[in-house]
Amino acid sequence: MGVFIWLIAALVLACGELAIGDFTLLMLAGGALAAAGVSLAHVPTWVEVIVFGVTSIGMTFSLRPMLRKRLLTAPTLDTSVQALVGATVPVIETVDRHGGQIRLDGSIWSARSRDPSETFAVGDIVNVISIDGTTAVIWKAQ
Repeated sequence: MGVFIWLIAALVLACGELAIGDFTLLMLAGGALAAAGVSLAHVPTWVEVIVFGVTSIGMTFSLRPMLRKRLLTAPTLDTSVQALVGATVPVIETVDRHGGQIRLDGSIWSARSRDPSETFAVGDIVNVISIDGTTAVIWKAQ
C-alpha cells in the first residue's frame, strides 16, 4: 500500500511542478519515487521517509542547480562569418583556384577551391572549409 501512496505523491508533485516551474517539486517527486522503490522491499515506514528526505535534499542541492542553469542560460547566436564554416552549399558559377560563386546563407558569395587543381561545376554541392576575407574556401561535399 505504501508504494501506491508514494507513487501518487510523486505524480501530484510532478503535476505541481508544471504549474510552478522551479524544479523544487520535481526534486521532491524524485524523492517520492525513490521512496516508492524502497517501499517495494517492505521496509519500515521510517526508512521510506528517510530515503525520501535524503534523496529529495540530495537532488535539490545537486541536480536542481544544473537544471536551472541549463534552463535559464540563453543560447548564444553566432552572427560572425565563422558561423558559416561547415555549411553545405550549391555552386552557382564554376569555382576554381581563381574564383567563382556559391549561394551561402541566402546570398551569393565569391568562392575559391581549397585545392588549386580542383574545379567545381555549376550545381555541385560543396562544403565551406573556411572564410578568407570575403571569399569562401570550399571543398567537395562528403
